[in-house]
Parts: sequence; C-alpha cells; structure tokens
Amino acid sequence: MRKINFSAGPSTLPLEILEHARNELCDYQGKGYSIMEISHRSKVFEEIHFGAMKRAKEIYGLDDDYEVLFLHGGASLQFAMIPMNLSLGGICEYANTGVWTSKAIKEAQILGVDVKVVASSEDDKFNHIPNIDFSDHADYAYICSNNTIYGTQFKDYPKTKSPLIVDASSDFFSKKVDFSNIALFYGGIQKNAGISGLSCVFIRKDMIERSRQKKLTSMLKYAIHVENQSLYNTPPTFAIYIFDLETKWILKQGGLDQIYDRNLKKAIMLYDCIDSSEGFYQGHAYKKDRSLMNVSFSINKDLDPIFVQEAEKEGLIGLKGHRILGGIRASIYNAITLEQVQILCEFMKEFRRKYQ
Repeated sequence: MRKINFSAGPSTLPLEILEHARNELCDYQGKGYSIMEISHRSKVFEEIHFGAMKRAKEIYGLDDDYEVLFLHGGASLQFAMIPMNLSLGGICEYANTGVWTSKAIKEAQILGVDVKVVASSEDDKFNHIPNIDFSDHADYAYICSNNTIYGTQFKDYPKTKSPLIVDASSDFFSKKVDFSNIALFYGGIQKNAGISGLSCVFIRKDMIERSRQKKLTSMLKYAIHVENQSLYNTPPTFAIYIFDLETKWILKQGGLDQIYDRNLKKAIMLYDCIDSSEGFYQGHAYKKDRSLMNVSFSINKDLDPIFVQEAEKEGLIGLKGHRILGGIRASIYNAITLEQVQILCEFMKEFRRKYQ
C-alpha cells in the first residue's frame, strides 16, 4: 500500500508518472534500452530534452524573449550563479522572507556583491511577507515566491523597474505567473516538477547579454549554457526525462488554471481544519500570506511528535516540521490529491478528539 507523502521535497510524484517511468525503465519505447543508458546527444534523448523545454515555456505562456536552461546544483547553486552573472557593480536588492533568501544573501555577500536587504520578516520568525520597496535602479531585485519552512507565499510579485529575480522552487508549476517584469525565474524541480538533481531556469535575453560580458568559468556562466542548449556537459538525463513527463501531465490536467484551482481547494480544506480547531492547531503564517504549497502548524511541544508518529501509523508520512521551526508541516504539492488532504483532515479531527 502506497503512503500519502506530505514531504517538502523531494516530494510525491503523480502515480501515473511513476508507473510510466517504471514501464520504460529497462525498455524505453520498445527500443531495447533504458533512457539512462543512451547518449545525451542522441536523437532519442534530444527529443525529450527539447520537448521538455518547449512544454515548460508553453505551460507558463512564454515567448522567445526567454530561454530555458536545465542546470545542475539544484536551486542552491543559483544563489551564487545569479550574482556572478547578473550583478553590474551596483546594488543588488533582496527581500529576506525565509531561510532560502537568507542563504542567497549570504552567497552574494561572499562574492563581494553590494547587497541591500530592503525588507525582512526575520524578527517575526518569517511568519509573513513584509512590505517591500525595491528601488528602480538596482542591478536586480530578488525574492523567493514561496517559503517552504514557514509556509508563506507571495500572492502577487512586486512591481519594479529593476529586473526581478524569482526563486520559485516551492511553487514551480503550481499557478500562472505574470512574467512582465521577471528577468530570471528558477526552481529546483524536486517539489512540483520532478526529482532532485535538476534546476530549471527561465532567463530573459537581456540577462543573457549581461552574462556574456562576464569573465566566468564556463560551467557557471548562463551564456555558455544558453549557447549550448543546456548540453554543454552531460546533463542529469533521467531527471530531465521525469521533468518531461511532468510537463505532459500538467498539460493533460488542463494546464495551470486547473492545477491552481485544485491547489486552492486543497489549501482551503486544510486551513479550515486548522482554523476550526478552537486553538488546538495553530498555524504559523499570517492568514493573508499563507502558502498553498506548505502548511506549517503546531499543537504543542508534547503533542507534535506524537501527531507525527500516529500519522505515520496511518500511512501519512513527511509531516514532521523542519528542524529550524519544528512543529508540523504538510506539503500539498500538485501531486497530492484533494482526497488525500481530506484523509489528513479526518486524521487531524480524530487526533484532536483523542488528545484535546
């Protein structure tokens, strides 16, 4: 019996994708070999590689102003690649809304970039999205759209004349995005779009020109990867294969409108369960900034671990909160169904009846 996996990442995959990959694992499309065994420069793999790029842009409705990159190093390498490639010697502005923006700020500072933190919710344990006022003349403005640990999410992105950089690792492919002022949009894909080992980057062409002027080692230079269509070196081929299956699955579901509608219904159900518990469950994030992807809450220090243990016995796994915040966290990414969230809510109601 499969468990219901609420892990924050790597996270659950749609069952039909797992079954599809299983069926092709040893014999890809009847060709007599696994997709993991063939050259990344073969026509067979290139169909997957370029097809995934095309569908990724289609999902977000992007035109030729953007290039798609498949890169190693997950989202964390982008913390360094972004200032390396896009800083111009001026100020780079960051909104600090969680652990991942804190790490991105640190990496930029290590590189000697002039970093300005224009807003932060750190003093309140990152329980809300602060008011942000980016300047019009920064080299770039940086946000993380969804904060996995603390359960906050931007409902709308800041409007700024400075190029906007968005780390969307935790809500990648979960809703439509207004790219009108986005210069670079990226995410590690192991939450909503595949397995670990791959990051997907959408980069606007004027940012590629910035990169082209930089004196950087080849593997850390966006322009090199664009010129080589993400095939400068051997890419993580199986991760790209799974990503390709994910893009097909999303389009099959009806695209991001249907995905978002489903995600909203799941989140409303789970937050209603928390809010109607008369204080037994306490959500971490301000209601106006609650994430549709990661629901962080607590009971008390005595009951939190008991909740996790008893949930595991019922086949509900991955609910232990991040070590920094503690408590409980349910990640309800695209592959989690409304019925599975309902099962979690029924468990929560029974747990409350038992221990209140």
